[in-house]
Amino acid sequence: MLVLVAPGQGAQTPGFLTPWLELPGAADRIAAWSDAIGLDLAHYGTEADAEAIRDTAVAQPLLVAAGLLSAAALNASPDVVAGHSVGEITAAALAGVIGDEAALRLVRTRGLAMADAAAVTETGMAALLGGDPDVTVPHLEKLGLTPANVNGGGQIVAAGTAAQIAALTEDKPEGVRRVVPLKVAGAFHTHHMAPAVDRLREAALKLKIADPAVTYVSNADGKPVAIGDEVVSRLVGQVANPVRWDLCMETFKEMGVTALIEVCPGGTLTGLAKRAMPGVQTLALKTPDDLDAARALISEHAGA
Repeated sequence: MLVLVAPGQGAQTPGFLTPWLELPGAADRIAAWSDAIGLDLAHYGTEADAEAIRDTAVAQPLLVAAGLLSAAALNASPDVVAGHSVGEITAAALAGVIGDEAALRLVRTRGLAMADAAAVTETGMAALLGGDPDVTVPHLEKLGLTPANVNGGGQIVAAGTAAQIAALTEDKPEGVRRVVPLKVAGAFHTHHMAPAVDRLREAALKLKIADPAVTYVSNADGKPVAIGDEVVSRLVGQVANPVRWDLCMETFKEMGVTALIEVCPGGTLTGLAKRAMPGVQTLALKTPDDLDAARALISEHAGA
């Protein structure tokens, strides 16, 4: 059984889209999406520096475009799809819930709305490596922080104000080895993002929605969602609520998933899977050079 997953914000690196644009038709597809959302995706994916693509309003559409482009090149038929944070929009398109261009329009609204919400107060996020969630979560709440991403594999991401993140680096929970600030521009998946929810809900009203054609697992609670309207409702509310990737991986194991492929820019979710899903084969699509190995994995594991 094969699951195809899409990463969230922070996975982007300068120039990561460059080799993908060399594939037949890829540049035309990116150009059409760029025109549709008023953002030069090719420029940001090939020429822009790290600071430019850290901008929430840029990073989110860029990640969804890269995920859809690499998935189209792979031409896979997964049994299950899921996405981490903004990657859920990629997953919704891969499942046929919304169209590709609709996904880009929705994520453009999401990115702009979340950037505006982040500008109200100086906020951020930091990954905590190691530790016991039963110890870490109460410690975060004591500092006024939110466990915004519970990722499994010994990783929780805390979110809050800049002052609260600074306090965390000085006062780590017992058992946590490191606190690593993330390259994101706000406290995503917390109450700080509440203003973005209404704007995203309004944008969602314009979508043409279908039920998922394959099993879609929601990172709100790790549960499969079979109704398209419910998928979109969760996409809207998700921006202000925690990501439970740990529960997604538990569901993958319960389903009997044997292989996991992460679309471009892959690496983050395969790393988590290697720690939390031993025995499951993983592959990250970083460049088109990874496509042949991914296709071989698909032929062996897809179609449960």
